[in-house]
Amino acid sequence: MAHTRKISVIGLGYVGLPVAVAFGRKGKVIGFDINGNRIAELQRNHDLTREVSSEELQSTNIMFTSNPDDLKQADFHIVAVPTPINAAKQPDLGALLSASRLLGSRLKRGDIVVYESTVYPSATEEDCLPVLERESGLRAGKDFFLGYSPERINPGDREHGFTSIKKVVSAAGEGILDIVAEVYGSVVTAGIHKAPTIKVAEAAKVIENTQRDLNIALMNELAIIFEKMNIDTGDVLAAASSKWNFLPFRPGLVGGHCIGVDPYYLTHKASILGYIPQVILAGRSINDGMGKYVAAEVVKTMIRQGSRVNGSLVTILGFTFKENVTDTRNTRVIDIIKELVEYKIQVQVHDAMADKSEAQHEYGIALTEQSSLQPAEAVILAVAHKTYVGQGWNLVHSLLKDGRGVVFDVNRILDRHAIPEGICLVRL
Repeated sequence: MAHTRKISVIGLGYVGLPVAVAFGRKGKVIGFDINGNRIAELQRNHDLTREVSSEELQSTNIMFTSNPDDLKQADFHIVAVPTPINAAKQPDLGALLSASRLLGSRLKRGDIVVYESTVYPSATEEDCLPVLERESGLRAGKDFFLGYSPERINPGDREHGFTSIKKVVSAAGEGILDIVAEVYGSVVTAGIHKAPTIKVAEAAKVIENTQRDLNIALMNELAIIFEKMNIDTGDVLAAASSKWNFLPFRPGLVGGHCIGVDPYYLTHKASILGYIPQVILAGRSINDGMGKYVAAEVVKTMIRQGSRVNGSLVTILGFTFKENVTDTRNTRVIDIIKELVEYKIQVQVHDAMADKSEAQHEYGIALTEQSSLQPAEAVILAVAHKTYVGQGWNLVHSLLKDGRGVVFDVNRILDRHAIPEGICLVRL
């Protein structure tokens, strides 16, 4: 499907860069980010997030820039900046509003602005649109036009990429939805779904991850209950999954910039409207507490095995928010670390993929090289990176003091039928 629009992508992180690359295969794209180091890295055809290969970057026609005036060359602007939560678990629209101010002062008549950042329903029209109008001096729906197309990027997933996931699009203004659909349809092979309003598209995005969050919360609560019953959760789920309509969710740590964040955007808006969500917040509470639960189970098991706790050393394998990504944003592994420290336990952390400087800057965690890890009383396999899965018991066994101790396998990747002698295995 052909279109004549000139594309810009604002924000070149996990979401924006794959979008820019997809359009950059078809024609020239303005790829903008305020981070000069990120731009320099991409200009060298290197993506620190590892979501896009050097070969893919070399094969695209993207002008990587940190000069906002370059955005004037485009007339179809895609905003894909982070929308995190703050320490109080309230939406933080700072980056989104900053991007809106930056873009608004450079808008031209006829431009279309499409937001991809996850927000609560109404944010695009009630929070972003006024900023665009104020900075540009133009009127939305008359001089420029607004759209929303929620991102569905799954970091680390090579099977489901930007072009192979059905794209939800929405827009305000007669005929604008068809243009937005045409533009995205030129690169997305999985098809386009036209939402009737921007609010509908915003709501659809936020409930996609809320649904996953609640299902994982149920599995986590079941895992806690089954542990008290001395029943293996994996065995229970394997049996239940034999029914055709059982949903295959698994317990685990829920972090990152999507599942662990998006529900708070929905509950925030609901609270403003006078409704206090109960089910959603209960699920969030369970998932947010799983790091402390893992730490407490490790400590209890150490005590039962006769190991000392105060002053002991625990090794944690994995610090990113999920397997096979470099991203540590909103990682819940930090909760395990903080709780262990409360027990006066020394903690050393290794991650095969995480950026050391980011872990140090954001969390004050100094990641340790695998070769420098000291023998520990316990090992927590927190993130199922491929390298950990591949090494399995050989790796874990080598990290324990005298080859004995406690192992907590958060993602149940170790073979429980091949436990080395002297090791007590605990699984979530």
